[in-house]
Amino acid sequence: MKKLVIVAIILVLLSTSVGIALAKDNLSGTISMSGAWALYPLAVKWGEAFKQVHPNVKLDISAGGAGKGMTDVLAGAVDLGMVSREIDKAEKAKGAVPIFVAKDGVFLTVNANNPALKAILAHGLSKEKLVDIFITGKIKTWKDAVPGGPDLPIHVYTRSDSCGAASAWAATLGKYKQENLRGTGVNSDPGLLDQVKKDRAGIGYNNLSFLFVKGKVMPGVCIVPLDMKGNGQLTPGDKIDSEKKAFDEISAGRYPGARKEYLVAKGSVKGLAAEFVKFALSDSGTKVLLNTGGFVPLTRQERIAQLALVK
Repeated sequence: MKKLVIVAIILVLLSTSVGIALAKDNLSGTISMSGAWALYPLAVKWGEAFKQVHPNVKLDISAGGAGKGMTDVLAGAVDLGMVSREIDKAEKAKGAVPIFVAKDGVFLTVNANNPALKAILAHGLSKEKLVDIFITGKIKTWKDAVPGGPDLPIHVYTRSDSCGAASAWAATLGKYKQENLRGTGVNSDPGLLDQVKKDRAGIGYNNLSFLFVKGKVMPGVCIVPLDMKGNGQLTPGDKIDSEKKAFDEISAGRYPGARKEYLVAKGSVKGLAAEFVKFALSDSGTKVLLNTGGFVPLTRQERIAQLALVK
């Protein structure tokens, strides 16, 4: 009889503790997000982990480009916009509140069967030549682009959707914007990557999170070294041939195509959106980021600074 009483007491205590745990998680409702293809894979993984902690919260996450994310959040259509570029003054004036949540980069890509590939990898492409390929259109063949290149037309591809990758790539070349980029427009990051993989004369650009498989560059494409000094002398860090190398260069602040990823709210970051952002910037959220791959985490000091902006 005494044992039965003890067992009953234990069961009561267990049920009480479970009830308390459940009571603590009083979050419910829906968090909606849209925007950058670059941030989309990570946002989905954050959402899955967040839901494990808060099972009564639903998440609606969709990609469509950074421009769509900004438009949607400012219109009140979503709680958070995923934006993979810097936020301009006009957007902030309309109420955009950006929270810096991850780092990545935009990389120049060519087809792995490009007949000029050996010269491309040996010499890279200078900023001046890239401007003449993507902006002015003065360089039209691989013969003019690299020493010993074939007299083969360069097929330039760019993004047709308003996106952070195009904005970041244009900014890497100088004081340019997406609309200054020349080339055949292709929708989405995966779409642009696929087009370059199909065209041996093609050149384009892609986000870090779409370029690697198991730490190696996606089959069918190669990352072009950027000769930003314009002297034809590449350093070991210029040659990005693995995900680890890309991470190291971005983390060290050396890669010229590095950029910030943002979750953007309108007016202020509050309610369920604030809880999601807090999770993304927590140690648990950082672990999810590292397990997802394709992104470089913020330092602890950077995370603390961003958390100060969340209510």
